Amino acid sequence: MNQGRIFILDHHDYLMPFLGRINTEGICAYASRTLLFLRSDATLKPLAIELSLPCSLPRKEINRVFCPATNGTEAAQWQLAKAHVLANDTVHHQLINHWLKTHAVIEPFIIATRRQLSVMHPIHRLLHPHFKDTIQVNALARSMVINAGGILEKTLFSGPISMELSSALYKKWRFHEQSLPEDLIKRGMAIYNENRPAGVQLLFEDYPYGADGLDIWTAIENWVTEFCSYFYKDDASVSSDHEIQNWWSEIRNVGHGDKRNETWWYSLTTLRDVKQVLTTLIWTVSAFHAAVNFGQYVYAGYPPNRPTSCRKFIPNEGTREFAEFLRDPDKFYLNMLPERSEMTLSIALVEVLSRYMSDDANLGKELSPNWIDDQRIHQSFKKFAAELQEVEKKIRERNRDPKLKNRQGPAKIEYELLYPGTSNMGSQGGITGRGIPNSISI
Repeated sequence: MNQGRIFILDHHDYLMPFLGRINTEGICAYASRTLLFLRSDATLKPLAIELSLPCSLPRKEINRVFCPATNGTEAAQWQLAKAHVLANDTVHHQLINHWLKTHAVIEPFIIATRRQLSVMHPIHRLLHPHFKDTIQVNALARSMVINAGGILEKTLFSGPISMELSSALYKKWRFHEQSLPEDLIKRGMAIYNENRPAGVQLLFEDYPYGADGLDIWTAIENWVTEFCSYFYKDDASVSSDHEIQNWWSEIRNVGHGDKRNETWWYSLTTLRDVKQVLTTLIWTVSAFHAAVNFGQYVYAGYPPNRPTSCRKFIPNEGTREFAEFLRDPDKFYLNMLPERSEMTLSIALVEVLSRYMSDDANLGKELSPNWIDDQRIHQSFKKFAAELQEVEKKIRERNRDPKLKNRQGPAKIEYELLYPGTSNMGSQGGITGRGIPNSISI
C-alpha cells in the first residue's frame, strides 16, 4: 500500500442503505468491495472480493470474502462473486457515470447558454456544437429509458429506486472534479506534476483512459486557451462581461441551485476560471461521454460479461441451495443471471446507445465555415484539429506496443474509445467503438 499498488473497486457505502429496498421480488444484490494488486507489468490482479448485506443489528453487516481460485468449489464461488461485482459496476456505470455525470448535469449549462448568452457571443458560438441534440435525447430518455417502468427499471437490479440512487450520488457531485486531471487525482490514479502538459502524472502509464484522455484534455485546453485569450484580454474583461456573469449565475443559483452555496464553484471573474470551466464542459460532453457510452455494446452485448442483476445470493454451506450449486455450478450461475427477456432488452439498449449518428461531427471538425468569421480563430481551430490527429497517431502506436498490456487485454479488443476520429473526413454511423462526437447526441 505504501508503494501505491493496492486499488479498490468500491461499490459498498453508497449501495448499503438501499439494499433493504432493492432485495425484493427476486433481486439479490450485495454491496461490494474488490481489492486489486498492481503488478510490475501494470496489469491489475484481483486479490479479494467482499460482499456485504445489511444486518438486523444496528450498524452491523453480514460480510463474506472470496478469493481467486482456479478449480473446485472455491473457483465456482469466485465466478459468482465476480458476477455480483459486475452487476454493481453496471448499475453505477449507467446511473452515475453515464446518465448523471454527462446527460443530467449538463442540462443547466445548455439552458443557461440559450437564455443568457446572445447567439453572437463568442462563448455561445464555442459551445453551440457541443450542445447539439442533448436536450432532445434527454427528453427521449425520460420517456423511455429512465422513466418509471422504463428500460433501466426493467433491467437494472436497482429497479424502481434507480433515479433515487442517481439523485443520492448527485449530492457528491462537484463541478471542478469533472475535469480529467482533478478526477484522476481524486481517484488516486495520478499525482500533481507541473512539468506535465495537463499538470498531472499518471501513477502508471499503461492506463488507456488516463493516457489517451490527458492527451485529448490538453488539446482541448490549448484550443480553449487560444480562443478565450483572443476575446478576453485580461481578468477585468471577464468580470465586466455581464452576459457571461449572468450565465454563470443561472448555472449556480438556478440550474444547480441546490449547490449554490458550495465553496468549490469557480468565481468566474478571471480568465483562468473561464478557460477551466469551458475545457471541463467540452471534455465532459465529448471525450468523457464517448469513453463511457460508445463501448457499451462491445463489453455488455454479451450479458454474462456484464450482468445487470443477479437473482440468487451465493449459497452458504449446508443449505439446499448449496447442494444445488455443487451438483451443477454452471447451471446455478446461469440461473443466477436475469431472465432472457430482461437480458434481450439490455442488449438492445446498449446496442442503440453504442451507435454513432451519421450526422454527428467529431471533435475537431468544424460544422460551418462561417462559424466565427475570424481568420485567427480559424487558424487556432485548425491547430486544434491537427493536435487531435497527433493524438490519433499516439493511440495507434500505444495499441501496437506489446509492453502495454492493458491496451488490448485478454480479449484482444484494442482501446479506441478515446480515438478522436478527427482525421476521418466522412461521416460514419453504426457501432464503431471509436470517434469522439462533439456532443451528447445519443
